[in-house]
Amino acid sequence: MDQVFIAGFLIAALFVLFAAGLWIGLGLLACGWIAMAVFTSRPVGDAMVTTIWGSSSSWTLTALPMFIWMGEILFRTKLSEDMFRGLAPWMTRIPGRLLHTNVIGCTIFAAVSGSSAATCATIGKMTIPELRARKYPEDLVIGTLAGAGTLGLLIPPSLIMIVYGVATDVSISKLFIGGVIPGIMLGALFMGYIVVWSLLNPGKIPQPTERYTLKEKIFASRHLLPTVALIVAVLGSIYTGIATATEAAGLGVVGALLVAKLQGSLTWQTFKESLLGATRLSCMIALILAGAAFLTLAMGFTGLPRHLADWIGQMGLSAGALIVVLMVFYIILGCFLDGISMIVLTMAIVLPMIEKLGIDLVWFGIFLVLVVEMAQITPPVGFNLFVLQGMTGHQITYIARTAFPLFLLMCVAVALIYYFPGLVTWLPNQMIGNAAG
Repeated sequence: MDQVFIAGFLIAALFVLFAAGLWIGLGLLACGWIAMAVFTSRPVGDAMVTTIWGSSSSWTLTALPMFIWMGEILFRTKLSEDMFRGLAPWMTRIPGRLLHTNVIGCTIFAAVSGSSAATCATIGKMTIPELRARKYPEDLVIGTLAGAGTLGLLIPPSLIMIVYGVATDVSISKLFIGGVIPGIMLGALFMGYIVVWSLLNPGKIPQPTERYTLKEKIFASRHLLPTVALIVAVLGSIYTGIATATEAAGLGVVGALLVAKLQGSLTWQTFKESLLGATRLSCMIALILAGAAFLTLAMGFTGLPRHLADWIGQMGLSAGALIVVLMVFYIILGCFLDGISMIVLTMAIVLPMIEKLGIDLVWFGIFLVLVVEMAQITPPVGFNLFVLQGMTGHQITYIARTAFPLFLLMCVAVALIYYFPGLVTWLPNQMIGNAAG
């Protein structure tokens, strides 16, 4: 049967199922069932059961709920307040002043979270009231927070990286380490934008109301110690080879509970809420992964991924041209789907193209995370836009407009890692060397 007809039929079926309000995971399962029942002679029931069990029984996936739980625990602590108190004294002399707490706060919290939305919400609940009270420009407050919140996906530990690693059989530890330098680089680009904007608009940034001596700044930094200790424990154990990503996730949960206890935030109520929140999100992701695995199997039986990869190959696209096409494709797809759904839904088709051109899979994973970050601040389905809409009361279109300059900086980051791939691959290679030594 014509592959174009099969592709068009399945895409239409998928959009009809989603438009009907069906959960994404169930929609993927239903679409896979339709593909196998209509276009193949394979027994659907046995294939579905086997695939769902295989996709959900991976040991690597155990890191996912653990990192989610760690983020849920920290979301309910006083971590954001402590981070603001520790960072604010150091920001008074930098152009842009306290606006930098949005970026640095998100960068630090991203290293103990794994979610863009959680990072945005946790830092925003503290910085937005403080910056508003000091009369900082509203559009810059909202825009920098929307953009910097996406660092929760890029700086390890990252839920998206775990999903990508499982889908492509790439080491999650390598992906985590590969995201460190690009994450710091993107944070630096965001801070550079704040500095330039502040120098061009000097009258719009409030003057500092307090002066701090070096001793006072160092003393205030004590509030950052719990977060820094947790980062060192989680990422340090992975980088040194002491622990796998799954083991580091367990260590992170214990560390998060300890931080919450020391801050006095750990009660039976917060413990129960964090556990239920992690369970709900983990089950949602597991259902999406199961649905995508079955749809991938069904598409494989139809021959669609192979024919599409051959068609792309016949076009003679270079690696650079394919990366540009995929970036545009994922940005458009991100207007309608969340990041995890985007990855698991497309890997069966995209992966053969990437492997055929010899593109490093760790590098491609970081590229994919950067593009998914862009989708977090593009309407109508930008998760960070929804988070900030609930926190600020602004319309999604307004928030997306304020975040657009940071969207462009993400495009710059993609260009930088393309022309300088060592930004992604150098640290993972060092990790391999250290492990071998």
